[in-house]
Amino acid sequence: MSVGSGATGIDPRFPIGRFEYPQTVSAAEREGMLKRLETTPARLRAAVSGLSVAQLDTPYRDGGWTIRQVIHHIPDSHMNSYVRFKLALTEHEPQIKTYDEAAWAQLGDTGETPVETSLKLLETLHARWVTLLRGLTEEQWQRRMMHPVNSLLRLDQVLALYAWHGDHHLAHITNAL
Repeated sequence: MSVGSGATGIDPRFPIGRFEYPQTVSAAEREGMLKRLETTPARLRAAVSGLSVAQLDTPYRDGGWTIRQVIHHIPDSHMNSYVRFKLALTEHEPQIKTYDEAAWAQLGDTGETPVETSLKLLETLHARWVTLLRGLTEEQWQRRMMHPVNSLLRLDQVLALYAWHGDHHLAHITNAL
């Protein structure tokens, strides 16, 4: 786990620790990750239920995004991952395009769109994504995508990343509150 200088000793940028790609992923571990991915929308909705505009517009840490930006970021990121999974399932080791997450967080829709829109988007996206993932064969979990920064990644490794990603940002929000 990453350690910073905060009062709790935990780096507020990585409240659950930095992500590391697993070398192997068992079927049981994969099922746990799928459950985390499946429940991310409900856990996020519960965490922000009843927040005021002022709370939504509060950064989760000094120099960090606002809670509103985090809420909008999660479906942005997970939509990209959903498409990447589909590409990896239908193409041989496709080259994955990265995107500037910080720039996306500054776009007008992030400040103007109600968080409910992104919560609904995440719910429907995850329903579809988890349905896709639960139907994969062992062979399909081993398919790979070429990430320009992280090289060849297996789908089970990418699942681990996005299970962590939802928990990571949920911790940002709950720690800020």
